[in-house]
Amino acid sequence: MLKKISPITLLILAIHFSAFAQIVEKPGIGNFAITNATIHTITDGTIEDGVLLIEDHKITLVGKNVRIPDTYKVIDGTGKHVYPGFIDSKTRLGLHEISSISLTVDHNEIGDFNPHMLAFTAINPHSASIPVTRVDGITTVLSLPTSGVISGKAVLIDLWGYSPEQMAVKKSAGLHLEWPSTMRGGFWDSRTDQQVQEQYRERMKKLNDFWSKAEFYHRMMTEYENNPEDKIRPDKHLKYEAMREVFRGEIPVVISVDRERDIKNALEWSKEKDNIDFIFAGVSEGWRLADEIAEAGIPVIVNTLYTPTRPYDNYQRPYQNPGLLAEAGVMVVIGTNEVENVRNAHWHAGFAASYGLGREEALKALTINAARMWGVDDRLGSLEPGKQANLIITTGDPFEPATQIEQVFINGYKIPMVSRQNQLYKQFIDRDAVNQ
Repeated sequence: MLKKISPITLLILAIHFSAFAQIVEKPGIGNFAITNATIHTITDGTIEDGVLLIEDHKITLVGKNVRIPDTYKVIDGTGKHVYPGFIDSKTRLGLHEISSISLTVDHNEIGDFNPHMLAFTAINPHSASIPVTRVDGITTVLSLPTSGVISGKAVLIDLWGYSPEQMAVKKSAGLHLEWPSTMRGGFWDSRTDQQVQEQYRERMKKLNDFWSKAEFYHRMMTEYENNPEDKIRPDKHLKYEAMREVFRGEIPVVISVDRERDIKNALEWSKEKDNIDFIFAGVSEGWRLADEIAEAGIPVIVNTLYTPTRPYDNYQRPYQNPGLLAEAGVMVVIGTNEVENVRNAHWHAGFAASYGLGREEALKALTINAARMWGVDDRLGSLEPGKQANLIITTGDPFEPATQIEQVFINGYKIPMVSRQNQLYKQFIDRDAVNQ
């Protein structure tokens, strides 16, 4: 049954989407030559006074002293820098619009176990937050569901396209698991320690029971598929069927987990699972267990713009966390866990760079490391011939607040540098004009 929508809700939605409709400039596609720029390839050093050629959707050349064919539109990069487009590896972008209007929030579902839910099917390509994000240099994001224990499957998308199909880099990029916590949620959490532990044990029992049944289902279906003539076909089970991607090793399991005790529990649990790739996300206290995470070979998705998890921790710990993890040998990528503030991904990386991660590793955390994590490093994450043309042109170091992102290319499209925010800026910067 359709929900009734109040006139006020309709008005808010109309205003919201009319705001997006004001962005009418179209992206350009064709042959482009960026010349005289400092090109940061990420994987093959930095090229001064370099040339980068784009033909339709691909980078065709990165080098120096190149003769530019007449068919290319030249972009003079003198004094400018070219980087791969940034990848934010944990967001709800495209799934969440206005918190107070449930019709625009699509990242959560009823129930604790929803591996069959695909974030890809719920992406809103016309989200007002997408133009705001891409003009700040973020060209690709992982959007993931967040409810229950097994929330569903994340999607990796480029931030240009008229449909989820056009935007999708990887429709099913990873299974998201919200780790049951042994900790209180905060000062507002009135549960006793005993209640917290009882609820944790109950949720873990449900998780283990579901996982065991899904594994059994996978073995049963695999056996049938290998010898179909000898057996009666088993009935399909929607949720268990959705888990088979994980058991076949086709996608990783992304475990959102933050506190030290919970990370320990997640490490022990993951060790019992053979031939499955795990990624830890959040890990705000990962620095306390950096060696253990490194030994387990589990990469992490981190951010830096949060307060310390314990009142006695040094204020620098959130900034130092990525560097301490990387120093121990953990592969680190950046994920803001945001919607409208995904645009700040490079600030998260900048803080990490300044507090121990280093600039080069921080750049990798937003580019090639992220591409490797999601299995798309043959397409994204660095500036190399043959790769998809996702790149940005800047006036300087993208981790510096004074630097401007002057141009963004996504899949070869020269993206309009227009968003609701810079439209409002232009509208209100000259407010006295109405009195003239």
